Amino acid sequence: MKGLKIWLLIALLVGSIIPAGLSLADENATIENETEPLPPEIQNITQEERIANHIVVALERLSNITTKLINNVNLPENSSIMRHYQLAEQYKEVAMNAYESGDYYNTIINGLTAMHHYREVLKGFKEGKEELRERLPEEIKRMEGYFRMAEKTIEIAQRQGIDVGNAPELLIETKEAYKTVLEDIKAKDFEKAKEDLEIAREKKAALDEELRRIRKGLVEANADKIVNEFLEKGARGIEIAEKVVEMAEEKGYDAHELQERLEAFKDVYSEVKVLADEGKYDEALQVMRENTETIKEFHRAMAFLQKKFHEREVQERLGDLKAFLREMTGRIQKDAKALKELRRRGVDTRRAELQLKTSIQEIRLGIELLKHKKPAEAKMHFAIALDLLHKVDEFILRHA
Repeated sequence: MKGLKIWLLIALLVGSIIPAGLSLADENATIENETEPLPPEIQNITQEERIANHIVVALERLSNITTKLINNVNLPENSSIMRHYQLAEQYKEVAMNAYESGDYYNTIINGLTAMHHYREVLKGFKEGKEELRERLPEEIKRMEGYFRMAEKTIEIAQRQGIDVGNAPELLIETKEAYKTVLEDIKAKDFEKAKEDLEIAREKKAALDEELRRIRKGLVEANADKIVNEFLEKGARGIEIAEKVVEMAEEKGYDAHELQERLEAFKDVYSEVKVLADEGKYDEALQVMRENTETIKEFHRAMAFLQKKFHEREVQERLGDLKAFLREMTGRIQKDAKALKELRRRGVDTRRAELQLKTSIQEIRLGIELLKHKKPAEAKMHFAIALDLLHKVDEFILRHA
């Protein structure tokens, strides 16, 4: 009975070595019929030796299969698949040495341990295929936006007489490379898809390098426009920030951080303006680059404090919901009329109109949430609506 249990254990382990769904057709073999019947002259060997013999043959086959799979991919040394593979090979070697010395017990123990790690390797490849099947189409889909951006960058550069090098050719090659990957996936040839994906990513890396060079050329060619736009928006930002700080102090808010960021931004703004007034746009642009983080921190601090204002404003006004909604409706109607007039004068109002429509949707969502007795969620949507309306008002004032 004990011998029967051992044989059942071995059969279950060997039979379950290869995860379901993992194609090993290329190896032209399966674990189930890996051994030939024993010759008559050795029928009298011990049961332990017979089990050890089956395990040794199975280990050879598993080692060949997994080694071939490992050699076909480029895995990092610290990956779980590589760790299991290395352990499997180590235990296999111990099992083989034990078998050669006639130590069948240790052959079985170490052999079964090796088989466990081989199984984890095969399972890892199976799961990797499933991940590839799901992940790759998403990556390729995202590339559509990247290609549109690349095309636009190249087109603008060509229009301005900037050397685009071999970017157009690289763009075509990269598109074709990703198309090939997609065809591999449709054909369910995931091994080829992985290989072709590496090629596609190499093409994209080369294209990225060219696009960076082109963008740098565009920035240098348009330094005056970029600097002047920064100065125009920066002046408005300083004016708005000063008002926000003043309002914060009146309402008892802590505006210390914004005040610090504002002063740092003013220093950068003044340095850029001096250089721009002297016609040194390239140097002014360099100052902007060197102080990118200072500029970002200023805008982040102002946006945070403005958000707090809107939330407090909603909180205060919700005491009289009808009055709040009447005021919002009046502002929306007034802004819609003003945008219509600006559009008639040839001003591009598309972004402001979208912000206005979105604010209307946010107000409607807020009202619905109030009906369902969810005031906290409603306040959040009303705050978003207020923020958008403030942006629309700023746009209208800027172009009035």
